[in-house]
Amino acid sequence: ADDSWALTNLDRTSASAAYHEWEQDTLIAATNVPQLEGNDASFTTITAPVRRGNYNQIFKQQFLVSGTLEAVSKAGRAKEAARQVVKQMRELKNNMEYAIVRNFASTAGAAASARALASMESWIATNEILATTSSSATTAGFASGVVAAPTDGTTTGAFTEGALKTALGDAWTQGGRARVVLVGTSQKAAIDAFAGQATRFMDVMKGAQASIVGSANVYVSSFGVHTIVLHRHVRATVALCIDPEYWALAFLRQPFMEQLAKTGDATKYHMVAEGTLVSRNEAASSKVVSCA
Repeated sequence: ADDSWALTNLDRTSASAAYHEWEQDTLIAATNVPQLEGNDASFTTITAPVRRGNYNQIFKQQFLVSGTLEAVSKAGRAKEAARQVVKQMRELKNNMEYAIVRNFASTAGAAASARALASMESWIATNEILATTSSSATTAGFASGVVAAPTDGTTTGAFTEGALKTALGDAWTQGGRARVVLVGTSQKAAIDAFAGQATRFMDVMKGAQASIVGSANVYVSSFGVHTIVLHRHVRATVALCIDPEYWALAFLRQPFMEQLAKTGDATKYHMVAEGTLVSRNEAASSKVVSCA
C-alpha cells in the first residue's frame, strides 16, 4: 500500500499567491496538408492558452509537551518532543495526501472559513467511466476559478476490466498515458481477479514453504503498461487512472516546523505546509466510479 504516492511522485513547483494559476494549452489534431512549391505562408489566428487555477490550502499539525513529561523517564524514548516531530509529520503528510486524491471542491474561503484545494478526483471531468447507475453521476469540472465536487449518483455496477480498459483508452485518446492506477482495497481485489492474469512461477528453495500469489501489481493493456498502486486514501468506489506528467504540487510554503511562544509549563510546536494541486490537463487522466 502507498500512503503518500502523490507527495512522493508528482512534480514540485512554487506558488506565489493564495490562488495559484497556470496555463493549459492543447495541440490541434494532426493533419496531412500537402504544400505547393513556392507557396507563400498563410497564417491563422493564434489561440491563447486557457488559464486554470487552484487555491493554496493550509495544512497544520500542532502539539505541546509539558515540562514534566519531558523531564521524567519514558519507556522507549529519551525525548517526547523528538517522538512527536516524527509522528506529527507523518500525520501531516497523510492529511495532505488525503486532500489531494479525494473528491473535495476548491473554495476561496472567507473570514470564518479556510481556503481549500480541489482534489484529483474532482478535477477529472472529461474521462469519467460510470458503472450502471439509477441516477446520474457528474463532475462539474473547472468553472469561474472553482472546481466543484463530483456527484456520484447511485452506483449499482461492479468494477470490471471492461470499465478499466475504457478509462485507459479514453485517457490515451485525449493524449495522455495513464501509467498509474490508484485504487483502494475493493477495486484492487477486483483487479486481482481479472481473468487475463499471466501464469506466474516462483522458485522455492528446498525445504521452504511455497507461496500463493494472488495479486497483480502491473496491468498491460493496448494503451501501455500500468502500475497498480494500492492507496489508503483513494475512495473505495473509485479507480484513478493517472498520467503523472500532467499533475504537480505547488507550494506557497514548503512544510516546516517551528516552536511557538512559551506561555506556561509546556513547550509548543506546530508544523505547517501551504500548497495546492496543479492539474496541467485533466483530460490526460481518467477515473472509474462503481460500487465498492
